[in-house]
Amino acid sequence: MPKMKTKSSAKKRFKVTATGKVIAGQAGKRHGMIKRTKKFIRDARGTTVLSAPDAKIVKGFMPYDR
Repeated sequence: MPKMKTKSSAKKRFKVTATGKVIAGQAGKRHGMIKRTKKFIRDARGTTVLSAPDAKIVKGFMPYDR
């Protein structure tokens, strides 16, 4: 059987940790920062761990990163 392909969009946006969790960049920080609270901007720094249902979807896009 041929190898399955990884979704190019998924490999650019997500990373799977050694324990199998999926890491992604925080959402909601592209534009409109003037209307966001300072607390939101602080809390949305860096990356975040996806919830289990979302991680399951992403792992389907990356068959060899488990």
